[in-house]
Amino acid sequence: MTFEKFLFYLFSLILIIAASMVVTRKNPIHAAMFLILSFVSTSVLWMLLEAEFLAIVLVLVYVGAVMVLFLFVIMMLDIHYNIKKASFMEHLPLGIMLFLTMLIEMVLVMTNKYFSADNFPAPVAKLADYSNTEALGNILYTVYIYPFEIASVILVIGIIAAIGLTLRKRENTKYQNPSKQVLVKKSDRLTVIKMDSEK
Repeated sequence: MTFEKFLFYLFSLILIIAASMVVTRKNPIHAAMFLILSFVSTSVLWMLLEAEFLAIVLVLVYVGAVMVLFLFVIMMLDIHYNIKKASFMEHLPLGIMLFLTMLIEMVLVMTNKYFSADNFPAPVAKLADYSNTEALGNILYTVYIYPFEIASVILVIGIIAAIGLTLRKRENTKYQNPSKQVLVKKSDRLTVIKMDSEK
């Protein structure tokens, strides 16, 4: 077994365990932390596939920005760790059914003759000065420009929805009203008190 194959199996195992912990943890903060571990493991797998740009983007964008946003939304929504409302055991039959369906589909795909190694030869090795970032950019902004723009609009809608979820009226919250502050008069703020001088 080569060192590259050892890394593949190691980080694949870490990815499977971390992904399982994401859906089984009761605490949403712990689930988010395991999701970060899943992203990092996936990034290493992409690095082994010589997709360096996707690997670094996954770490910078998803781990560095999206997961911070997830944690921010979890804290803003004041999620209480009450699992009685959505019990894990209630959704377990559906989860097992979906897992078996996906497993059967993967077995059918992997055992199909069309997906054998003979039909897909090994990719040609690239030169040292090859940039997959440049190749990805050329395809993304020419062939897939419309799906890319649609995805950006969907992300903006998701941001607006997250902000809308956090904006709710809370009682006993102190806030300032600038329009009333501008119209204030001296008599509203200043009170003159006459004090008798001591004899």
